[in-house]
Amino acid sequence: MVMQIETVDILDEFIANRSPEMREKLVLQSVPLVHYLLARMGITQELGTDYEDMAHQGLIGLIEAVDHYDPKFNTRFSTYASLRIRGKILDYMRSSDWMPRAARKRTRMIQKSITTLWAQNFHEPTEDEIASHLGFKLEDVQQGLADSNRILVSLDMMVEVNEDGDGSLHERLRDDKQLDPSSIMEEGNLIEEMGSAIKNLSEREQLVLSLYYTDELTFKEIGKVLSITESRVCQLHARAIISLKAMMENE
Repeated sequence: MVMQIETVDILDEFIANRSPEMREKLVLQSVPLVHYLLARMGITQELGTDYEDMAHQGLIGLIEAVDHYDPKFNTRFSTYASLRIRGKILDYMRSSDWMPRAARKRTRMIQKSITTLWAQNFHEPTEDEIASHLGFKLEDVQQGLADSNRILVSLDMMVEVNEDGDGSLHERLRDDKQLDPSSIMEEGNLIEEMGSAIKNLSEREQLVLSLYYTDELTFKEIGKVLSITESRVCQLHARAIISLKAMMENE
């Protein structure tokens, strides 16, 4: 369940008359959803102007959601708006290439290393094993895993057409009027495969995924539950997602 932010009276009134005044009220009351989703994506205000730029893109996505929402979609406004907001942020991050090239290269090396080690050893590699395989320091591996969340390694980015991440589930589902039945079937098969693969992760990583995707806590909130830092949660989440992808590629 995504964050519930709509006030039914305002939403109903806006749908009924589409007045500029009700549009503004609906947008303003929905702004917290943008910041909630940024937090869920591991994007914090520590990024400074980068955070502000992404929040701005999220706001554009929110406005688009308000303008295009139709109750005939048979989905809650907050669910529809979340897809629009997240998609706008994803598009911006891909197009702006905001992460330093060295950091992006490191994350890709770590992701490829995890895939290689899974294929060789048939178990999830530890951070020490990844460091040894790449000739990296342990802290570099941990930083690279944390950075992976900032290039949006996530369950809804698992289906990719190419290395740049084109073809994500978001892009499959972005049609305002109709979902492609083949995409729905593919998403269902993917979820089933991931359910089986998740059982091969460590208990702590399974818990992180459950708290994040089922309970929809932010990384900061998960850190409080597990008594670890937000950065460590980011690392565990990234390693879990990369490991899932490696397992599914090796099936």
